[in-house]
Amino acid sequence: MDFGLFILGLAPIIWLAVALMVLKWPTFKAALGSVVIAFVLAIVVWHLDVIASCSAALEGALMAVWPIIIVILAAVFTYRLSLRTGGMDVIKAMITSFSTDKRVLVLLIAWCFGGFMEGMAGFGTAVAIPASMLVSLGFDPLFSCLVCLVANGTPTAFGSIGIPTVTLANLLSLENTSLSFVTALQLTPFIILSPILMVMITGNGLKGLKGVVPITLMSGIAFVVPEILIGKFVGAELAVVVGSVVSLAVTILMAKTVKVDPAYEVQIDKSETLGMKKCLLAWSPFILIFVFLLLTSKLVAPINTFLAQFSSSLVVYTGADPNTVSFSWINTPGVWIFLSALIGGTLQGAKLEDFKIVAKETVLQMKETMITMIAVLACAKIMGYSGMIASIAAFAISAAGALYPIFAPWIGALGTFVTGSGTNSGVLFGAVQKSAADTLQIDPYWMVALNSLGVTVGKMLSPQSMAIALSSVDAKGEDAKLMARVMPYGVFFLVLMSVLGFLGAYFIH
Repeated sequence: MDFGLFILGLAPIIWLAVALMVLKWPTFKAALGSVVIAFVLAIVVWHLDVIASCSAALEGALMAVWPIIIVILAAVFTYRLSLRTGGMDVIKAMITSFSTDKRVLVLLIAWCFGGFMEGMAGFGTAVAIPASMLVSLGFDPLFSCLVCLVANGTPTAFGSIGIPTVTLANLLSLENTSLSFVTALQLTPFIILSPILMVMITGNGLKGLKGVVPITLMSGIAFVVPEILIGKFVGAELAVVVGSVVSLAVTILMAKTVKVDPAYEVQIDKSETLGMKKCLLAWSPFILIFVFLLLTSKLVAPINTFLAQFSSSLVVYTGADPNTVSFSWINTPGVWIFLSALIGGTLQGAKLEDFKIVAKETVLQMKETMITMIAVLACAKIMGYSGMIASIAAFAISAAGALYPIFAPWIGALGTFVTGSGTNSGVLFGAVQKSAADTLQIDPYWMVALNSLGVTVGKMLSPQSMAIALSSVDAKGEDAKLMARVMPYGVFFLVLMSVLGFLGAYFIH
């Protein structure tokens, strides 16, 4: 196969890596540069006409705006509103009231609550909030960042109400529940392993597991079993949300059975009284999100079918073999999240001025992310329609042959390491993974899910994730130290993922 076309096909992605890591450009500027490079190469090298190239970019931009950006804005809006009303402070106080054992607190805050924040909001909140909570309880800043990064990897594929997996499924015309189910199955050993590693980090080795093995194992199992079931029967949107809530409930119940080891005891201020009403109000936006998304899912067919009629389909791309792009105007997660935030915020006492201020803050905070999402999807569509993705896949498959599944998770990890986003990794490399599956006659769901599996490590090691973590604990400039501490866990995960990817492709799946 043509190595030249392979390198040229990778040029937009190579540029993204160089611009971010060498030139230190902001992500949105680097992503816009990738669009320009892809546009020029599509016309000059792959001979896609100008109008077709423009329409391909437009299709990607429209897919970014609806439903991806609407979900991102809604999720961050809900979180910021909870901060403003004080609901998030109540939630923090609730979680820290169940144990004084450092190991249990790490499970409750970094693993369970961090997973919940990833499922609901993502985009750094799942690292920043738990890390700052741990530091406020007296934990070392670098330690807090480390355990939160390890915890944040496995929920990423279903973060922000499932956007990475939903986007990947839509982009490749795969079925949401089938892809979610396979992804959850692949993640299973790593979801069980993550809490074990976190407790070992807290206790400086295997000795840290003494007395907390049952709660540590159940914290992971209680997370992954609901995630698999929700993924299979509902889809990606609620997989991590339900998994984290069940894990939180089970971990809280088991926390009472853990005899606090004096070596791991911390002092916690329990002066604030938390009544049932106060707690329910604090959780109300998130409870409503869960209820709305569940009621409008395929599990409740009459409602789902009725709302499906409020949608539009159109063909945007003007070239050969265009996709039909569908837009669901009511039954899309972003709409229900916004509605939940408005109702929950009102119940918590938020005024019209509060909603206005939070809405403005959210848009200002996320404006660069919105530009990035539009640029990345526009770039991906140009690369896909022009044949650039096909050229990349053809060479990669030819070079690796039957061993390609070993490297599939590394590709997913690379995408997230560079962009800081599981969604972006899937958009950039999902089509390559599917092409490899078709060529090697491997189940496409297994191969595409391997990209999301690798995202776990990419998220853990991403410079953006580390910057968010360090800034949340006022430890800026410690990036090298943090990278040195988290890298062994990332490499360990990737090796295991390579083995799983290969065995699953040919012997298990």
